[in-house]
Amino acid sequence: MTFSNSLELLAFHNVAYTIYAFMIISIIAWFGYNLTRKEKAKSAVRIPFYTYIGFLVAGGVGHHIFTYNTIPWVSQDLSRHEIKADKTYTFEIEKHKWVNMPKSVTVQCGETIEFNVRSRDLVYGFGLFRQDGSMVMQMQVNPGTDVNGILDPNDILWTFRHNGVFDVMSTEYSGPKAYDEKGNDLMLVKKWLKVVGCKDEGGKK
Repeated sequence: MTFSNSLELLAFHNVAYTIYAFMIISIIAWFGYNLTRKEKAKSAVRIPFYTYIGFLVAGGVGHHIFTYNTIPWVSQDLSRHEIKADKTYTFEIEKHKWVNMPKSVTVQCGETIEFNVRSRDLVYGFGLFRQDGSMVMQMQVNPGTDVNGILDPNDILWTFRHNGVFDVMSTEYSGPKAYDEKGNDLMLVKKWLKVVGCKDEGGKK
């Protein structure tokens, strides 16, 4: 089982966790029902109860063990030290503004991009979003330690495999100054990154 993008992964986990939640609710209902019974449950009745609990524990743990490698970016994170980025973009954030950030970025299909983002004052975030508002990826950008005039970077590596146009914005609340009087996000940059060259036109990565 593999997923080519985070939307497919989210859809799968929505179904899996919904089923699991109903199973958890059923065990609580079972337990509650037995509390209302006047006669005490016999040992023979308790066996299936604890067997069911064991099944739920094994199922929950097993689900994460057997599906962690289906997440598109896990293998890349595990072998990151061996991956060389095709391009690297380095910029900063200060006073709720992007500093030295490219006006726009075009990425070829399959390219692995490294984003190095540094904060000079507050905790911000760096996130890419599809045009429907769903998030592709994000990282927290903490204020760096200034060593010889250089701030420690917060970086993320990402491989783009689907065409699309993406917005960039801060994913961390950094105070009211990040918004104008009308509530517009001052750190939102529309259509900042574009991925081209893929066969599909879904823009899903």
